Amino acid sequence: MQPTDLADPATPDEPETPGTPSDTTPPEAPAEEKAAEATSEEPADEAPSEEPAGETLPGQPFTATPAAGEATPEEPGRVRRFLRSTGLSHTLNVLACGMVFVALLYPNVLRRLTLGNFARIPVEAAVGILLLIVLPRRPRIALAGVSGAILGWLIIQKSLDMGWFQILARPFDVVLDWELLDDTYGFIREAYGQAGAYAAAGGGLLLAVAVPALMIWAVLRVAAMLNRNRRASALAASGIAATWMLTFTLGVQLLPDIPVAARSSATYAWDRALQARTGIANEAAFAGEVTVDAFRDTPPDRLLTALKGKDVIFTFVESYGRNAVEDPSLAAGTAAVLSDGDAQLKAAGFAARSGWLTSPTFGGNSWLAHSTLLSGLWINNQSRYRNLTASDRLTLTSAFRKASWDTVSVMPGATRAWPEGDFYGYNRVWDSRNLDYQGPKFSWAPMPDQYTLKKFNDLEYAKPGRAPLMVEMPLVSSHTPWAPIPAFIDWDQVGDGSAYHTLPTDGGQKADIWTTPERVRREYGRSIRYTLTTLISWIEKYGDDNLVLVFLGDHQPSSVVTGDNASRDVPITIVAKDPAVLDRIADWQWTEGLKPATDAPVWPMNAFRDRFLTAYGPAGDTR
Repeated sequence: MQPTDLADPATPDEPETPGTPSDTTPPEAPAEEKAAEATSEEPADEAPSEEPAGETLPGQPFTATPAAGEATPEEPGRVRRFLRSTGLSHTLNVLACGMVFVALLYPNVLRRLTLGNFARIPVEAAVGILLLIVLPRRPRIALAGVSGAILGWLIIQKSLDMGWFQILARPFDVVLDWELLDDTYGFIREAYGQAGAYAAAGGGLLLAVAVPALMIWAVLRVAAMLNRNRRASALAASGIAATWMLTFTLGVQLLPDIPVAARSSATYAWDRALQARTGIANEAAFAGEVTVDAFRDTPPDRLLTALKGKDVIFTFVESYGRNAVEDPSLAAGTAAVLSDGDAQLKAAGFAARSGWLTSPTFGGNSWLAHSTLLSGLWINNQSRYRNLTASDRLTLTSAFRKASWDTVSVMPGATRAWPEGDFYGYNRVWDSRNLDYQGPKFSWAPMPDQYTLKKFNDLEYAKPGRAPLMVEMPLVSSHTPWAPIPAFIDWDQVGDGSAYHTLPTDGGQKADIWTTPERVRREYGRSIRYTLTTLISWIEKYGDDNLVLVFLGDHQPSSVVTGDNASRDVPITIVAKDPAVLDRIADWQWTEGLKPATDAPVWPMNAFRDRFLTAYGPAGDTR
């Protein structure tokens, strides 16, 4: 890019008036000075050549001969001529303008990334043009560079939003969500291999550098072009502003819900700034919330008195959301499993009650739901989770341990140390490193849920002479990407998991199903049915008179399954053989059986801890 001056390019000099000396012509020296110069010249040392340079023979064309010591000028090469060509300059100008235009209208939701979204007028274009043609050179260049960097960042932020909306049904939080990129990398590595994780990380870093750099170049080039054509640029800005105001006033839309008068970039940047400020304020407010606890000072002999002698297991079913129970394309299969399960459990002497909880997360970040249920606080971002686990908040786990239960965590999805286990109050943690699974991976899950339940039974539940157990156990076979899915087998076949090497899987492979939303939904439904079938079968086969099992979803699946605007509700069910256990929650008005009714009560997930501690403490005695 060539530097430009503030003023318009100079116009050609006007013809001189006859008789008027040119301003650039030096004045002629007086005759006396000429004579003095002539007489002071010394004769040349060298003899004149026979053929003076530049002399032309009669009938031959004149050829300039370089003076002694001068280099012969070279003809510019092909590449240099191309780089200096007017055609290339115009092409780059069009490219730069197109990049700026696209950046101003770039959406943050994947479904809006259509040609129709770009058939609009960005009001920021008019404002930007006016600023770039009225500012002096240095401020203009500075503004162009900063604007390009901001546009580049907005593209990155909006691209992150697209991914977050697809999975978590919310935008990327510029203050709180950076820590989740590490978990995203881990998920990609576990689901698609180390090569896929490296490729994703490398591509992300490349785009993080390249996008702002390209946008800075584009805006600087556009600024230089506008400055060379100020009058035309001013007219263009006026036309854009007038057209935008007219279409905004009339509400013109070429496509449904897409106004021609766009103001997306300015509004979006303002919203992200407010989001950042709110995130910082929420982080400060949480420090006060964590200290407010009605059960903090409850004596051990006043905690969970109605569950003395019971084994209480909290089981999270990955991605088991309301859509799995009520969506027409999924409900039939899930309802059949739950209906058959009701009959099986009743025959075995068990009963169940079911309701709904609203999860703090959607599509992922399961640990936020786990911590919300166990702590009684709304943990909807990583900052709150980090601050919670650094506190001394009473959790359901620590309440059970305080009341003399043996507390155990079974975490089949954990592949590394989990220091948060100390905060929750677990005496032991079983994870993928010490559960001794010898079979293949299925989807994201390091081991099938049936193996997890069987191994828990062998290691803890069936151990003779043990103390009453309180267990938290996430089941992860229904974790995205939902392929391949293990087959349910006879419990005696499970062994160390080696049998799965030779057993067929249920459904297809990731590359096969992630081609259409319909296939993804089908395989998601298969995975939920597999986990529910496995869990119900385990209760029927191994559950005894003292079992109290609470199973619930952690969150809804991603929007590729649920579609847009799905609720955050998840089913929750309590199963027990002792009728007194369910009598304690009669006033909850939950639905009888494993499937909650559509109109069953809906509570925020953080309300469960206090309701549970109240129902099964001395205050919950209804006799």
